[in-house]
Amino acid sequence: MSLHSKDIDSAFDGAGKKLGLEIWCIENLQLVSVPKSSHGKFYTGSAYIILNTALLKSGPPQHDIHYWLGNDVNKEDSTLVSDKALELDAALGSCTVQYREVQGQETEKFLSYFRPCIIPLDGKYSLRSGKSNGETYKISMLTCKGDHVVRVKEVPFSRSSLNHNDVFIVDTASKIFLFSGCNSSIQERAKALEVVQYIKEDKHGGKCEVATVEDGKFVGDSDVGEFWSLFGGYAPIPRDSPSAFQQQPDTPSTTFFWINLQGKLCQIAANSLNKDMLEKDKCYMLDCVNEVFVWMGRNTSITERRISISASEDFLRNQGRTTGTHLTFLTEGLETTVFRSYFDSWPQIAEPKLYDEGREKVAAIFKQQGHDVKELPEEDFEPYVNCRGILKVWRVNGDELSLLPAAEQMKLFSGDCYIVKYTYPGNGRDENVIYAWFGHESMTEDRAAAISHMSAIVDSTRGEAVMAQVHQDMEPVQFFLIFQSLIVFKGGLSAQYKKFIVEEGIVGETYDEKKTALFRIQGTSPSNMQAFQVDRVSTCLNSSYCYILQNGASVFTWIGNLSSSRDHDLLDRMVELINPTWQPISVREGSEPEVFWNALGGKSEYPREKEIKGFIEDPHLFTCTLTKGDLKVKEIYNFTQDDLTTEDILVLDCCREIYVWIGCHSDLNSRQQALNIGQKFLETDILVEGLSLETPIYVVTEGHEPPFFTCFFTWDPLKAKMHGNSFERKLAILKGRPSIEASVRNSWKPYFGETTPDSLRSRSVSSNGLQGSGSPIPSISSSKLNSADRHRAFCETPTAQLLFSESTLDKDSLTGEPSSSSKSTKAIQFNESEAGVSSLIYSYEQLRVDSRNPVIGIDVTKREAYLPEEEFQEKFKMTKRTFYELPKWKQNKFKMSLHLF
Repeated sequence: MSLHSKDIDSAFDGAGKKLGLEIWCIENLQLVSVPKSSHGKFYTGSAYIILNTALLKSGPPQHDIHYWLGNDVNKEDSTLVSDKALELDAALGSCTVQYREVQGQETEKFLSYFRPCIIPLDGKYSLRSGKSNGETYKISMLTCKGDHVVRVKEVPFSRSSLNHNDVFIVDTASKIFLFSGCNSSIQERAKALEVVQYIKEDKHGGKCEVATVEDGKFVGDSDVGEFWSLFGGYAPIPRDSPSAFQQQPDTPSTTFFWINLQGKLCQIAANSLNKDMLEKDKCYMLDCVNEVFVWMGRNTSITERRISISASEDFLRNQGRTTGTHLTFLTEGLETTVFRSYFDSWPQIAEPKLYDEGREKVAAIFKQQGHDVKELPEEDFEPYVNCRGILKVWRVNGDELSLLPAAEQMKLFSGDCYIVKYTYPGNGRDENVIYAWFGHESMTEDRAAAISHMSAIVDSTRGEAVMAQVHQDMEPVQFFLIFQSLIVFKGGLSAQYKKFIVEEGIVGETYDEKKTALFRIQGTSPSNMQAFQVDRVSTCLNSSYCYILQNGASVFTWIGNLSSSRDHDLLDRMVELINPTWQPISVREGSEPEVFWNALGGKSEYPREKEIKGFIEDPHLFTCTLTKGDLKVKEIYNFTQDDLTTEDILVLDCCREIYVWIGCHSDLNSRQQALNIGQKFLETDILVEGLSLETPIYVVTEGHEPPFFTCFFTWDPLKAKMHGNSFERKLAILKGRPSIEASVRNSWKPYFGETTPDSLRSRSVSSNGLQGSGSPIPSISSSKLNSADRHRAFCETPTAQLLFSESTLDKDSLTGEPSSSSKSTKAIQFNESEAGVSSLIYSYEQLRVDSRNPVIGIDVTKREAYLPEEEFQEKFKMTKRTFYELPKWKQNKFKMSLHLF
């Protein structure tokens, strides 16, 4: 489907070319752009189009179109805005998802754009003033509903509007009252306080009093008395008062229709839905009662789509459906996860971007011909914790744990389970991560014992440690980084594994230096390299890797044609690590001697194409409730740190690993139950992304979040240290008296502590955890310094003197006060990102990865830092300081979109 430029409304010129929100409104049957200053202000008599453009970690930008209808909008504007939304979709290449939003029944995704809330205003939007005519301040009464996004609805200013289930706000000229129904949740009360703060700033200029009133508690408080005086005095609220928001029933069934060219709905009988039922030249409607989807094939015309949209709206109107029925319009190939979840068969297609895939294949072809060509840059893995900590590894043998000697702790067996405890310096205290590692040949009994042992070790840290369940071949990068070097042998040493071998009559494959063995070498650097023993057959070879073949007294190193010079360096290092006495014979792919193939049982076919790794998906956050073994989840859109409410249990799905976050005031007491929640989440696969049941599961407790978790948020360490439930915390902030714990947590800073005496971990590591020069102040232990001393020690180093000017560090940052320490943390992150490059300036065209006149001799991982500040702001739409305060993955997304990564 396409439109000529002359058919596109001029108001849409340049739409979708910048990230974030763009809003238009219908005024006098014309589409007008709404200035940013008026974003979030909606008028009940108007219709709006909202375009949200987001940059994903892979693929093109994502466009979501919402058209919003006020309760008092006329039919002409309602019809026109629907047509204009379809026109905008066509202008963007028919690659959007469209949502119909009705006032008071908006989707949570829509509401997440306008936190803390939207409060529709009476009247119609006017481009001239941005206000409705004659708008005056008046006393109003609002009801609030929602734990993470809040729906605000104005109700009559009357005692009869109050009930025990909801939270109410009464806004008067001099004071804002918050009334909490006795049956309302703590989270709802906390979100309502955010609305109070918004009203205070927006309508009162930040100058008015705030009072809280609790349902059923009348103890002579002056605020309580003043509140009830507004209603003519206190009187009890009837118990049967209905909630202002009715809960929607669970979806009982689905009905599937084909929409013909006359707009008639033709029901399709089917016991189950299958993707193959959707034809490219037709439109369909899926009625799920509470939500309705219209699916439009790629080969349909704009006329057919307009007919389908009109038919679906008429269907809802004729059926007498409530305005709470959500209507979503999907183009083939852009189906939402909710839509796909209704289909029994929806194939998992992981198609890499054609541009990247083409470059990879071209590079692979040239490599096979012996040419040295550069490939796409490797994915940037940042060691978010200091990699110079203390590592302890235990082998699980039923009820027994055997601590491995330091020299052996890098050697694991695939038939065994292990407990790995890693202690690293945090901010003023040591932090711990405890892993339970399951070899893929390990026994069920050993796995259960490993979980039990891990839980006991976590309990010994008073529950402050992070724990993780990890399966062989699915290890997170952070796991490899703390080992630095890891060798995984076949076979096992535990009693359960040996018993299994005997009972099954299997020939044991436990590694023996006298036998033939094949190792695959992988990794990204000397501080992140692994050797995995694989089956001793030629089908296990792969042109993308290097291998070590041990055949008795002979040792071969096999170099795949698609491997890089970095891989060759790791190969040499691994040979020396496995056995320093080996004198290997180097063999390149295609020139192997006969004895090499004989050792592998003969020559056979193996993968010879470049391995293209799957792209990392953007993280998603979900609330989780486990009731009698049934897990219910709900996604939180556009999440922030504030969504980590202390009463909740949440799952952060990062695709390659998931994090179960436990709030301090949640009902969950058992860590093993948290792992169970994580496992059930993987089984549910709510995003229909094909999650493996062996995906790593981290369990994180509030107040002890590790840096590799907080990196997915714009993290404020002060928020993570507050006392009380979510309502008490929000109220303390609103009144300017936040209650902060005394201990310093969660804000990871560069560490310059003692070098671990373990010779295997004595590599010098720079402040960001990467291999580098020795510690500038190795004699000082971070755990023995308070925040002021540690900051002063850092600032006295030569490196810090280069990074910080006098203007960067104010006197407060040296006193250890919380308010300025958080600022200095951001300053550290910002200046480290530009260290050594900010004095060199180059143009954007020279710095692009595809530049015809590229700059030579720069740090290619920090191309953006060489831009002058003016050009940086022009391209990134933000300052450098703001950019470097973003999580690393978000920085990379922006850089990729601008061809700087």
